[in-house]
Order: sequence, then C-alpha cells, then structure tokens
Amino acid sequence: MSELSPNNAPPALENAFEVAFWFYDAALNANEYLQPQKMHRLLFLAQAYFAVAYAGRRLMPAVFVADDMGPIEPNLYAAFSAGRPAVETLGGFPEQVEMFLDSIWRRFGHHSADHLTQIAKSTEGFVEALRRGPRGVIPLTDMRRDFSRATAAPPVQKVMRSKVMRSHTGKPVAVTAWLPGTKPSESPDSDGAPGSRTDDWIGQATRPRKPGKR
Repeated sequence: MSELSPNNAPPALENAFEVAFWFYDAALNANEYLQPQKMHRLLFLAQAYFAVAYAGRRLMPAVFVADDMGPIEPNLYAAFSAGRPAVETLGGFPEQVEMFLDSIWRRFGHHSADHLTQIAKSTEGFVEALRRGPRGVIPLTDMRRDFSRATAAPPVQKVMRSKVMRSHTGKPVAVTAWLPGTKPSESPDSDGAPGSRTDDWIGQATRPRKPGKR
C-alpha cells in the first residue's frame, strides 16, 4: 500500500459545520470578522494538516474543490451564502481535535484571506484540480502530499503546538508527540498521538468546546 493511500477510517468529526463554527467563534474571540473566503482557506488547511498528522485520516467529512477564488467546500459555501446558518452541532470535541484546531488558528488565523489563498493556490493538487475543469475535486491524498512537502506552507512540525503539563516536581514541561517520518528529537509541537498505532482518542467522550482559547 502506498504511503499516501486513502485512510478509510471515519473522520474525527461528524460534520464540517463544527469546524466552520469553531473558526467563526475563534475569530469572534479575537474581535475579528471571519471573511467567508478566509474561512474556506482555514478549513482547507485544517483538513490537509490533519491528514498529514494522522496518517491520511480526515478531520471532517468534507470535499474541497478548486474555484477561481481558491479551494472551497461547496456545501458549506452554499450553506453560508446568507450568513451563519442555524445548524445544530454536538458542541464539543475530543481534546486532541480542540488542540489541533487551536494550532491551526494560532499559526494561520492572523493572516489575511489573500495570503492563505496564495498558499492554497500554489499547491500542486489545487492546480491539477483546476485544470480538470470548473470546481474540480482536490483529492485528500493530494492535499496530504502537498502539505507533507512543506514547500509553500510550514511543515506540520511547525504548526502543531505543544501542551504544557506539570512534572512530578511541579515544573512546567512541554509535551510533544511523534509524527511518521520524524525522529523523536524532531517531534512537533502537538498533543495527542499522531502517528501512533491507535486513534482510539477519536471516539473518546468530548468536552465543552472552547474555541480560540488562549
């Protein structure tokens, strides 16, 4: 099986609205209006980096297509056309997903929509999908490949943040996790167990959502 073969495990979250709302709330907490185009770029980056960090697994059941403006999720694009839709969501994430989204927001949330669009449109997967025709599908395997190479965007090791815990002496310690293809000394700043032999945390009980928490 190829290293970039599709991972058919269930997505970490039940729907893409949960992630879109998380970014909207994170922006509100930062006193920012989240432009629709910026939201779609953040969703695209989150899906791609999650696939890199978790062996090709989907963060959310979403498909991205190449539009002239940049990659978009067409169902969310339609749903948010008149503003934030009244859609009920579960309202909580596993801790690792919460920390992952927080890492994406911390790394990319301060950038403009134009800057994030430039990153996304420079990827080979986007270019190939656009060549196939209007709103050509961008395969997740292509997204994972492009962001694994880290040519137009920072590598996942630079994106995922560490979780500060306390040692037995009470001293703060940054806990990091291992990613496939890295040595222990190259572990990224992340929480959870990307690349471990089990993703059992995906199905663990969720906790109240605190989007954009600093």
